[in-house]
Amino acid sequence: MFERVKRIRILHKEEREERKEKIALTPQDALLRNSEKLLSQRNQIDSQLYIENDVKRGLRNANGTGVIVGLTHIGEVVGYTIDEQGNKIPAEGKLYYRGYDIEDLVNTVLAEDRFGFEETTFLLLMGSLPSQKELDTFTDVISRHRDLPPTFARDMILTAPSKNIMNKLARSVLALYSFDDNPDDTSITNVLRQCMGLIGYFPAIISYAYQAKSTYYDNNSLHLHNPIPELSTSENILRMLRPMGEYTDLEAKLLDICMILHAEHGGGNNSSFTTHLISSTGTDTYSAIAAAVGSLKGPRHGGANIAVINMIRDIKANVPDIGKTSALDDYLLKILKGEANDRSGLVYGMGHAIYTKSDPRAKILKSMAKKLAEDKGLLDDFLLCDYIEKRVPTLFAELHGKEVMMPANVDLYSGFVYDALDIPLDVATSLFATARLSGWSAHRIEELVAGGKLMRPAYNSVQEHMEYIPLSERKSTYL
Repeated sequence: MFERVKRIRILHKEEREERKEKIALTPQDALLRNSEKLLSQRNQIDSQLYIENDVKRGLRNANGTGVIVGLTHIGEVVGYTIDEQGNKIPAEGKLYYRGYDIEDLVNTVLAEDRFGFEETTFLLLMGSLPSQKELDTFTDVISRHRDLPPTFARDMILTAPSKNIMNKLARSVLALYSFDDNPDDTSITNVLRQCMGLIGYFPAIISYAYQAKSTYYDNNSLHLHNPIPELSTSENILRMLRPMGEYTDLEAKLLDICMILHAEHGGGNNSSFTTHLISSTGTDTYSAIAAAVGSLKGPRHGGANIAVINMIRDIKANVPDIGKTSALDDYLLKILKGEANDRSGLVYGMGHAIYTKSDPRAKILKSMAKKLAEDKGLLDDFLLCDYIEKRVPTLFAELHGKEVMMPANVDLYSGFVYDALDIPLDVATSLFATARLSGWSAHRIEELVAGGKLMRPAYNSVQEHMEYIPLSERKSTYL
């Protein structure tokens, strides 16, 4: 009896507190507070309706392949083949830029011990490998856009810092529209000029945006370095990000390789598709690229390397001896069960939507990452990534009772590389955007040349028709 009375008193107390809270809320607060549950109910769509309407959720076919929505010359991603019955057959991963194998491009750059991102950008934009004269001219044009327009850094970045560098990057791209004497001309010559300008500007934008954020929000000293036109993109990035502007040749060339590997990944990735979608409207270059930046900002698309860095730090914090495989296995199983790290059940850096047997970018980056690990005394961290790559598929199979193709993807080793290079977490995704801008620019030009139609997919309505109720007869739903 006593327990029953006690429970009633508790319930009455909770009701009184709730009533007090409601009284204290303004109508605006109440509207927002009550909206989450109601909007969740009113926007929920029964999954069975997608099947009945033959909707490809996420633009994915039933077998996980992407719905074909366009054709492209720019990038080709190969992770499987399809047999006559429509089944996916696993295959070693391949990535091609304008028909050239990415492994050939990177291996040539490594063999000749030079920077290759600018050459890769020329290939993606122009459609062919440049001669030395063409490359020199192209690099010179980009170099002349290393410095931002006069007063831009002060007025657009330093006086209005953002907590998120991607947010500031998108705003800065839109602001550059005002500094262009011919912003709305969508002729190929003008769009190429605009894209080359943005490619030159991005390193300074992300570096200054980081410095402003670090000073304003994190109370650190402000370190601003002017870009040096003669330096490569990766050298300028490291120079402007670091307080003293120092970097080694190995660091800069490894970052250069990362940027080559991130420059393009077919027209179907979300941000490149966004570029096609927005460009099909005939809008200006700055609006199209800002939209692509917004797409990449989403953690499901551009934040995977940050997730890898955070996961590795979490593992090291919870497994004191990462050389002890039994303890490491136990913790990796906890991650897979959703009991550790961010409790998502995901081991970041493992598996890919397209690649089945291997991610060619991960294979390339892994060998370079090992050299960096040896140079910086981080071999244990590298071996941890290597262990995750080799062990997680087996642990997953043991846990779920089925084997799944789960190769290491590029984020496993790019996350390690960014951390080893002391790239701030805040900058990781915007660095990805700086590399992918080359692919976005190429896709924008391709859409303007070959698209010719406004993209307008269809949505079937599943809302029942309602009888209109006069305002005087309606009852409040949210208040």
